[in-house]
Amino acid sequence: MNNNLTRHLKTKSGLNSLTLDDILMSKKLASLGDAFVNFVYSIALSEKLGEPVGAKVKSQILADALRKAGLRRRLPSRTDRHTQGDAAEALIVYAWLQDILTLSEAVQVIEEKAEEPVEAFTTLLTQIEKRLAAA
Repeated sequence: MNNNLTRHLKTKSGLNSLTLDDILMSKKLASLGDAFVNFVYSIALSEKLGEPVGAKVKSQILADALRKAGLRRRLPSRTDRHTQGDAAEALIVYAWLQDILTLSEAVQVIEEKAEEPVEAFTTLLTQIEKRLAAA
């Protein structure tokens, strides 16, 4: 990623001081994460199929993955599936912005389990949570 952009985002948005709960509830990260997750998914499917594919990940898939990764418990009890999907998107893009996860790693994880997108995103979210805990 462009180092100037990363530095600007970290400085201006205070990314370095966010807790996991803050990340999951960040509407700004979720907005950027939406585009990033769809980009990663599209690249992974394109690699898997051997031709260009543009795809959108449904909130249901991300919400299910968030639950299976054990992260749903970090959100308020009455959080709807769309907001749960947003939380997954926020965490994924945060990991990329913070160099916890590379674009290539994200694509590889999704491509390996492309037939089962819930499992693919569960694996990705689990890896991110482990790396955050180790950081």
